[in-house]
Amino acid sequence: MAETFLVESPDVTYSKDFIEAKYTYSTVHVCTENGVTKVRPCSTRFTFRTGRQVPRLGVMLVGWGGNNGTTVTAAVLANKLGLSWMTKTGRKKANYYGSLLQASTVCLGTGPTGDVYVPFRDLLPMVHPNDIVFDGWDISSLNLAEAMRRAEVLDWPLQEQLWPYLEKMKPRPSIYIPEFIAANQEERADNVLRGSMAEQVQQIRRDIRDFKETSGVDKVIVLWTANTERFCDVTPGLNDTADNLLRAIEQGLEVSPSTLFAVASILEGCAYINGSPQNTFVPGAVELATQRRVFICGDDFKSGQTKLKSVLVDFLVGAGLKTTSIVSYNHLGNNDGKNLSAPQQFRSKEISKSNVVDDTVQANPILYGPEDKPDHCVVIKYVPYVGDSKRALDEYTSEIMMGGTNTIVIHNTCEDSLLASPIILDLAILTELCQRISFCTEGDPEFQGFHSVLSIVAFLCKAPLVPEGTPVVNALFRQRSCIENILRYRGGGSWPWGVTSHPPPAPACGGVPVLDRHGPVGPSAQHQWVPVPIGAQHQWVPVPVGALCPRVPSTRGSQCQTPLGPSAQHQWVPVPIGAQHQ
Repeated sequence: MAETFLVESPDVTYSKDFIEAKYTYSTVHVCTENGVTKVRPCSTRFTFRTGRQVPRLGVMLVGWGGNNGTTVTAAVLANKLGLSWMTKTGRKKANYYGSLLQASTVCLGTGPTGDVYVPFRDLLPMVHPNDIVFDGWDISSLNLAEAMRRAEVLDWPLQEQLWPYLEKMKPRPSIYIPEFIAANQEERADNVLRGSMAEQVQQIRRDIRDFKETSGVDKVIVLWTANTERFCDVTPGLNDTADNLLRAIEQGLEVSPSTLFAVASILEGCAYINGSPQNTFVPGAVELATQRRVFICGDDFKSGQTKLKSVLVDFLVGAGLKTTSIVSYNHLGNNDGKNLSAPQQFRSKEISKSNVVDDTVQANPILYGPEDKPDHCVVIKYVPYVGDSKRALDEYTSEIMMGGTNTIVIHNTCEDSLLASPIILDLAILTELCQRISFCTEGDPEFQGFHSVLSIVAFLCKAPLVPEGTPVVNALFRQRSCIENILRYRGGGSWPWGVTSHPPPAPACGGVPVLDRHGPVGPSAQHQWVPVPIGAQHQWVPVPVGALCPRVPSTRGSQCQTPLGPSAQHQWVPVPIGAQHQ
């Protein structure tokens, strides 16, 4: 595995402050003319600029004293200190398993001994979790050591080692509006802000400024990991525009605590991440973020059952099976489960869990008509004894050939907070990275950042927030590819679809010649093995079919695939640029 790498290409420039990469993004436009569907390749030339100076990052958690807040803080501290502890199954060491950035890899290309992988975190300069500074708010006054013990997530020998550090950390008073969360949360609410709604927003803003000043961090990201709220009605004149939302806060009208935190963060220029399913980002909050050019993203951490659901339905429908019924049952005993036992809060969670299959279903009109979709039922029950170890049972029923049915039943035990904590880290780190990325095109040479609604993080969210008019993608591997591809392009690579300015890979055997660099290749690319570099036109590329070589190299995932024919000689094969590998 390559820990570090350097892209050698005329399209990539490294300076002290930036990595600048040029990349041609190719896609196709599909239209219908006179009853004929026409596919037209099109491309846009981008220049991406990524800041190389990694800032000192502060993350402020709303709900810092909850299960997720204490677990992620303890995990980072344990990793930073290099702690280990004994359990009944042996010694365990602190790690970041479950983090896309810290615990997964990306194929860099093919080397002399095969595929070469690089850690996801090394594609571009990123904040390391060990360097994150935490602070936050909670309606409970317990210090983080006491809150960690209350959560019952971590093994006691580890808690004992962390106790002296965490007992010094105490959440700031938080916003508490009882009608937005379950009544059973009132007993925890002994650390709440007083005053009008506008005064509470001002206090949150002061807290952010105070944390930034006293901790010495360069940036602050605010993340909601507190209780699920009930949905808030979107009402004209109340929260439909930024001005109306700010006016509603001044007048003390109905605005949820999560939206109040979002407004305070946006006004302070801090990105805001919503880790719960409620509609925090009412239209007025989205407009305010867009006006201020501040990132917002969410909704709801995608950790256990829902992540599996997005994979399984994608597999079933992709295999041509018509999924007709999905029934999901959960029971858990942590405070999240206690809060979700109230009907209005459960409804917020039900919506985010149910919508995760919509785009996969809509993408297959062979199986599903315009109004056709699977029956989908979600049940959540509160069972105190099981604590943070959530039980999830799923039944998937699909219609198969000739009137048959296929049913899959899955039982999943999810340690809720240990799955959510690495997602919190990934969300914060990716959001900060995106703040250092800008781009321009040949048609618009002025550098600009991403849209304020940061949809790149959809892989990490149950109900991805996207800009208005943008299709929602829930299929898990498409979401992961989005993050992977964007980081590749900004780092100057387009692998595995063709590293456009690199020499071709070494042949698999002596029977496959390397193409002459002045041979009959199209105008938009360097010579290399099929698939040809992404461009805009069709061209002819020589492909050895069998003969002396048993395999032909393919750059997709740096795998090798079987040649077209069993024998014979080299021949000319038309390869459409930007199409599927063949």
